Amino acid sequence: MTGAFDYFVIFAEMRTGSNFLETNLNAFDGIACRGEAFNPHFIGYPNRSDLLAISRADRDTNPTLVIDAIRDDPTALSGFRFFHDHDPRVLEPILEDQRCAKIILTRNPLDSYVSWKIAQETGQWKLTDVKRRKDAKARFDGDEFARHVEVLRDFQVFVLNQLQTTGQTAFYIAYEDLQDVAVINGLARWLGVDAELDSLDKSLKPQNPTPLISKVSNPDDLVTGLAELDRFNLNRTPNFEPRRGPSVPTYVAAVNAPLLYMPLRSGPEAEVVQWLAALDGVNPADLLTKANQKQLRQWKKTHPGHRSFTVLRHPVARAHAAFCQYILDTGPNSFEHIRATLKKQFKLPLPNGQPDAFYTRAIHREAFEGYLRFVRANLAGQTGIRVDPVWASQAQILSGFGDMVLPDLVVRETEMADLLPALAERVGASAIAPPPAAPDTGPFAVSDIYDDALEAKVAEAYHKDYQLFGFEVWSADQAA
Repeated sequence: MTGAFDYFVIFAEMRTGSNFLETNLNAFDGIACRGEAFNPHFIGYPNRSDLLAISRADRDTNPTLVIDAIRDDPTALSGFRFFHDHDPRVLEPILEDQRCAKIILTRNPLDSYVSWKIAQETGQWKLTDVKRRKDAKARFDGDEFARHVEVLRDFQVFVLNQLQTTGQTAFYIAYEDLQDVAVINGLARWLGVDAELDSLDKSLKPQNPTPLISKVSNPDDLVTGLAELDRFNLNRTPNFEPRRGPSVPTYVAAVNAPLLYMPLRSGPEAEVVQWLAALDGVNPADLLTKANQKQLRQWKKTHPGHRSFTVLRHPVARAHAAFCQYILDTGPNSFEHIRATLKKQFKLPLPNGQPDAFYTRAIHREAFEGYLRFVRANLAGQTGIRVDPVWASQAQILSGFGDMVLPDLVVRETEMADLLPALAERVGASAIAPPPAAPDTGPFAVSDIYDDALEAKVAEAYHKDYQLFGFEVWSADQAA
């Protein structure tokens, strides 16, 4: 084709009107929609054995064969319908292909859910003759509907994000728009086809044209279920932190024991590394560090039965450790330029050099509170300073680990004395003393400045960690 697009995809779901849209697109000279090309249970349409001379078996082995055939179709601008549960192998390639036109068909999820339930009851998925219409009522299941909405929302957010990050736009069309011939003609023009329809194909009939409340057998449960549903996602925690990579060079692997430590910065790193070295009877410098992905894969091959782990630290202790080590301290590991910016922009009362006798506990508390204000703004995307791993949320760092390997065990710092030796024993390592508790590194301990107000400020900055990991309020026996 010579237009802007080589082929198209209709992102839709069951009972959204995709059959009707396909029928009308196929009424245009120069457009051919090939059904559900990547439905795992059939190819194109039920009871078909092939699509554009490609068999279902060949498609399942190599789905790009179908994409190539649709893209290279000499007879028309071809496309297909794609639902969230279709072959996931083709999703990212078609989303990344800017020569693939994206059409997004939407419908009120409650309408599509009820229609789906009725079709399950009647076995009637299309209606061309009103005289043959089968009647039934759906039984509303609140939990099932909530899961249905969550799956659709996650898929739609993923598609939207991929289009945003690749700089593409889609043609959005709602179920209610399908009856408007002007909209359908506009879609054809957007696809690059000059032909127009005078009227829509009416061979497919609406199956359940009555008010929604009359379509369910338990309307009271419907009302209750919708009242409990967070329709506008009000409880979603906004996340403005940048996505993090797997951070493979930060991993620490034992020499002999099949154990891999995936550190969360500003945690008890030194203590765990020392314990891991003692497990092998070597110095910490002898452990595998700063590895690339290839070296990590090689280590895994030579350490069968390997286990990976990380250690969570309470946000109060972790925030204090990061502040003391990288902002308050002026040593070689400190963030000199960020420190200067925090003094100027966030008015942190930091000393010019290392803390001295004039740096009191009250000043330390004030400086730490200023640091927490910065972290809160920084994680919310409100500053021009990078989100450094030493204060990034533990949830976001763990998520980044998943791009390479997820830890087999996530240990809380307060439990590592019990759980890490048990992990070592499980992989056949010799028993040694557990790792010691990490000491406070600043001029004042957390317990010297801690109160409920400070806890609240940390919780505001690290609400995601509190929510996902269930952290309770910090207490003195959790001192780092």
